[in-house]
This record gives sequence, structure tokens and C-alpha cells, in this order.
Amino acid sequence: MAMAYENPPSIPISDPEAQEITPTPTPSTGAPGKGYSAKVVVNKVKNNLVFHSKWGELNGAMGDLGTYIPIVLALTLARDLNLGTTLIFTGVYNIITGAIYGVPMPVQPMKSIAAQALSDKTFGVPEIMAAGIITGGVLFVLGVTGLMRLVYMFIPLCVVRGIQLAQGLSFALTAVKYVRKIQDLPKSKSLGERHWLGLDGLVLAIVCLCFIVIVNGAGEKNRGCCDGVQSGGDDLGGGQKRDEVARTKTSRLRRVIFSLPSAFMVFVLGVVLAFVRRHEVVHEIKFGPSSIDVVKFSKHAWKRGFVKGAIPQLPLSILNSVVAVCKLSSDLFPGRDFSVTSLSVTVGLMNLVGSWFGAMPSCHGAGGLAGQYKFGGRSGGCVALLGVAKLALGLVLGSSLAHILRQFPVGLLGVLLLFAGIELAMCCRDMNTKEDSFVMLICTAVSLVGSSAALGFLCGMIIYVLLRLRHWTRDKPLSAIWMQKSPEQV
Repeated sequence: MAMAYENPPSIPISDPEAQEITPTPTPSTGAPGKGYSAKVVVNKVKNNLVFHSKWGELNGAMGDLGTYIPIVLALTLARDLNLGTTLIFTGVYNIITGAIYGVPMPVQPMKSIAAQALSDKTFGVPEIMAAGIITGGVLFVLGVTGLMRLVYMFIPLCVVRGIQLAQGLSFALTAVKYVRKIQDLPKSKSLGERHWLGLDGLVLAIVCLCFIVIVNGAGEKNRGCCDGVQSGGDDLGGGQKRDEVARTKTSRLRRVIFSLPSAFMVFVLGVVLAFVRRHEVVHEIKFGPSSIDVVKFSKHAWKRGFVKGAIPQLPLSILNSVVAVCKLSSDLFPGRDFSVTSLSVTVGLMNLVGSWFGAMPSCHGAGGLAGQYKFGGRSGGCVALLGVAKLALGLVLGSSLAHILRQFPVGLLGVLLLFAGIELAMCCRDMNTKEDSFVMLICTAVSLVGSSAALGFLCGMIIYVLLRLRHWTRDKPLSAIWMQKSPEQV
């Protein structure tokens, strides 16, 4: 049976560069009987980790930090999450997923579980980890049994786009709040209007935002301004030669500016300002990794983790971490083949391993993928580089890194998060019919107002089914109505 996604045209989300990426050969393309030989696997991993652009991949690695840092820092300060252990495990996850998928596949904290932990003081580390293990176990079972493929097959594209649009707008709104208001991250509260001047002021955030817009634009491919300039030969007059030289210098300057790693530069600026804001933080740093201990669970922790953590997280993980990521990955990298089965299994394994040792429950996320792509991430080397940095920080600084991150200007995190959210929301551009747009916007509105992707998904599916039933009287088979195909195509 054809999938519901096959009807709408696939539109690249950002720029034409995605079309220029050569698909990484898969084991199935090798010679018969040698598809899974060690040499083929090693070559595949090498190809997946090759940088398409050194500065671009470095810059892209910063695209996911706008969501990662605030959540992990808040849980570290408010619920004693082991930051060193989380950095080590998520760093390893980044390296492995980069090697497997060959694209900037993000590793993000599970947001629903994090939100429950920050809002409920009795929801501690054992409950957080129990929720992660249960969620990971369910996703692993859905993946290995093939049930996730059925979920992906029957969820309409317009509903997926509604979830993505809601998540993107949610990121953007949170980013604006980070920029405009002073934040108490451990309590997830806004304390008042942010001052215009200062090391974490509005002016700083606005300047950084404008800098990223100038360098990256709206995501389009920047071309040299001298593409149309032709040499006039020796017969050019002096004035024409001077104009030619001026145009050449301008084109070089533009190429230099447009190739700057804007997100990386903003992040480095934030680290420098963190030390400037409170230079005593240097004395609070302790070198060496945090101790990695097995979390002790009680029956009460398992029960609360399942009811208050896993149940709200599962719909979000299935929709945004597996289904939406798979669709967005195929849109951004048309030559690559992504499977909801493999994504579900990797998310499941991450949590079935790390959560026993106190690492924050993690998943993939469409917002993180969009953010890393926005800033130049094009290969698995992008997230592998980020993973190496996390691993090094976890082993060298451990949980003492929280003292530095606490001084990081939140306004700059808001700027990075804003671009990630906008990039994710822009994926809805391929909704070309009024019916699809209607379903998508219903799903988005309910998701945002109800703060629940599951509720938005349910309403979107109901509206989609009702609209399909209106066509049942047109002598079409039910499968043709659901897949929006003509009888001849069935």
C-alpha cells in the first residue's frame, strides 16, 4: 500500500545545497553476499562522517543548543540531574547517530518529562529515569516489531506538518520570551523585562540576531556577486578597470562574510561573557568526570514515572521524534532513505541504556534537525563533532560545567532557538491544497493552545477523517479516499 506522504510534492526546506549532497551508499547497494561486510560498513561510516564544509558543520553543531542547554541546565540546578553523566552519554549518542545516519540527527532531552520534573518538586531523578526507560522500551518494541511503520504509513502528511508547525512556533515563542524577559531557568519562570544594555541585554541579543540574518539570510544559498562579471580584456578603459577591481573586492568580502560560522561565533561570545559576568566561576570549576552510579528505583518511582512521565511523553516522541523527524529528514536530504523503524529503535536503545545511570532521557527532534540544517549542518560529522565536545566536557569538567552555563546569556540562547523554530515551522510550505492547510492549522492551533501535541494530533486526525468521509459518495474505494488517490492509481 502506498503511503499517505506520496501525494504531496516534496519541497526542500532551506536551500538548494541539500540537492547537491551525494547520497551515501547503503549496504544494500553492494555486491551480493557482501552487503554487510566489515569493509562496506567501515566505508559507510567514513562517508557518513565526512564534512561537507568544515565551517558549515561546526556552525551547524550549534543549532541545537538553544533547546539542549536550557533544559539540561534547569534540571541540573533544580533536580540535581548529573550533568557530567548526561554529557558523556549524549555525546556518545551523537557520535553513534552521526555515524549511522550520515545527517545531523539531533539528540535532545525529552521535553514532556523535563516539563513534568520542573513543575513537580516530588518528580525527582528516579522518576525521570523510570519515565525514560519506559518510553524507550515502548519505542524499541514498536520499532523491532514493525508497528511504527504502520503508524508512519497511516498518519497523513498534513497532520505531521501541523505538529511540526506547532513545535516550530512553540520554539519561536519561547525564544522571544528568552530574549525579552529575564529568566529563572531552574523554576522555568520569567522575572521581568530584560534591560536594554548589559552583558545579557536586549541590544546584545538584537545585534547577534541581525548578525546571523546578514550571514545566513533566510536559508537561501549565497552566491558570489561576481557570477555575472566578465573580463573586459586589455581594451578596458581605466575607469572600467577600476570598477572591475572594486567589484572583485566586494565579491571577496561578501564571500568571506557569508562563510562565517555565525552560530558558533555567537556561542563562543556567550561563553566569554559567562566568565566576564562572574569571573569567580573559575574557582568553582573542578576537573574530572562526575561519578556514574546506577539509579536506585522504588515501586513508587516506577508508578509515577509511568503515569506522569511516560504517558504524556509517548505521543510526543512517536510524532516529533520519529514520524516528523523521518519526514523532515527525507525533505532536507532527498537522496537519503530514512526508516521510522531505525529511528524508533535508536531512540529506544538510548534510553534503555543511559537512563539506568542517570543520563537525561533523550530522543531525536525535528526542531533540532531543522536548527542544525539551518546553520550549515549537512553530514553526520556535524553531530559527531558536537558529541566529541560533549564527551570531552563531561570527562574533563563533569557537573561543574553547570556553574559556567548558569552565567551564559539567556538572550543569546533565545536567538539560536528562534532560528531553529522558524526553520522547523517553514516545513509547512508544501501544503498546497486548502483542505490540507485547514487540517494542518487545526492541528497546530490545538497543539499550541492545549500545550499538547497528542491533543493536536487527535483533533487533526478527526478533522482529516471527516473531510475524507465527505468524498465517500464519489464511488471511490476507501483506500483511495484515505490516500487522496484516484481509482486508477489504486
